[in-house]
Amino acid sequence: MSETTTTESSVTGRTVFGHPIGLVNLFGVELWERFSYYGMVSILGFYLYYSATDGGLGLAKSTGVGIVGAYGGLVYLSTVLGAWIADRLLGMERTVFYGGTVVVAGHIALAIVPGFGGVAIGLVLVALGSGALKANASSLLGTLYPKGDARADGGFTLFYLGINLGAFIGPLLTGLLKDHVGFHYGFGAAAIGMAIGLTQYVVFRRNLGTHGREVPNPLSRDEFGKVAAVVAVAVVAVAVVWTTGLVTLENLPDVTTGAITAGVIIYLWVLLRSPKVTPIERSRVRAAIPLLVANAVFWSLYQQIFTVLTVYSDERIDWNIFGWNAPSSWVSSIAAVWVIGLSPIFAILWTKLGSRAPSTPHKFALGVIGVGVSFLLFMPLSTFSGRTVPVLLVFVVLGGFVISELLLSPIGLAVTTQLAPEAFRAQMMALYFFSLGIGTSMSGTLARFYDADHEIAYFGITGAVAVCAGLAVAALSPWVSKHMEGVH
Repeated sequence: MSETTTTESSVTGRTVFGHPIGLVNLFGVELWERFSYYGMVSILGFYLYYSATDGGLGLAKSTGVGIVGAYGGLVYLSTVLGAWIADRLLGMERTVFYGGTVVVAGHIALAIVPGFGGVAIGLVLVALGSGALKANASSLLGTLYPKGDARADGGFTLFYLGINLGAFIGPLLTGLLKDHVGFHYGFGAAAIGMAIGLTQYVVFRRNLGTHGREVPNPLSRDEFGKVAAVVAVAVVAVAVVWTTGLVTLENLPDVTTGAITAGVIIYLWVLLRSPKVTPIERSRVRAAIPLLVANAVFWSLYQQIFTVLTVYSDERIDWNIFGWNAPSSWVSSIAAVWVIGLSPIFAILWTKLGSRAPSTPHKFALGVIGVGVSFLLFMPLSTFSGRTVPVLLVFVVLGGFVISELLLSPIGLAVTTQLAPEAFRAQMMALYFFSLGIGTSMSGTLARFYDADHEIAYFGITGAVAVCAGLAVAALSPWVSKHMEGVH
């Protein structure tokens, strides 16, 4: 047996709570990446629409929250680039490292470059770096589990706990810094958090063994020229549409949603026609389509925590806690509290149930229905006038968001790695994040229709549409399960 094989065997044989030891490293890097991302995005909307006297840039409120939604969508759009780099150039493991480095640079730009220049540079860098890191960290975790391994759902749920520890701590710290010393200190804290995560990743890199080091579909020398031409055309196209006014800050969420939707269609067409995809793998890709649609619907509501609920928190929630007024940006941490409390329970539940657990499409259906019902629960809160909605009631409602999230999101990550064609593992994960990106950018589009004077209509219509979408997924569950070909 070779030295490489021995090392790989010893690494993969070591476990923590019954899971591969590499989970610990990926848990940590994702925790700090989400600390930086959610810490930054929780105060970004306020920075964009607060007046200059309050430290902001003074945009219209609808434009500011729309940009937050569009930016979130662009982060997930950039996962395709990160996945392509992993599959064709660097492999997943090195792409995670370089992605984290770019994220640090983006947060530093937000912290030290004033005005719209800092926002433009910082958000572009963070979007590109996060896109590279997110798709590949999840896919890299998937390689630690064989296909059909019953531990995978539990492992991804624990991974999700790391995400939400970061999502909880980040907004708490940046919110306090925003209120007491200024926005740029909050952005600086996000940079420091990602730097800690990157350092930890490098120190414990060996725990991953050789997983993710290979380049599954290397770019040939003849293809470099074509790739360079495509990149050049893309850069020119972006410059033209921006300078000609076809894309503006106001319509950015709509354009982003349309672009990602087009990307999903193109990606599915490529996967379904590729000769590198076997008939069984092609069937699995078809089965993923209804799940991708359900995922987009779910996140179009859930991600309104950073758009509609940012405004709602600032204008409607009473943040007085035992005589102290907490930062309104802390609404972003509430969901994470629930995830931290509930995700270990769900991890144990899925591991214990094993093959007796509800099928993946049924979990998706329940998740979409659940988030729709949670939106409907905001309707009774409209009886409170002004900034008087008790934060405890909002805390309870967001618990419904999280139960729905745990039924869908970590399960979606796990099943995507299982359904992925062998030659397109990272890029299949990018496709999953594309659907999440559609939902995220839609949260910015929908936010422009929110009005405190018409809350019942807003929350009622969006909630009801989601419930109907969930029922449709439930009806399609037998067809989806049939075409998943051996994946539960």
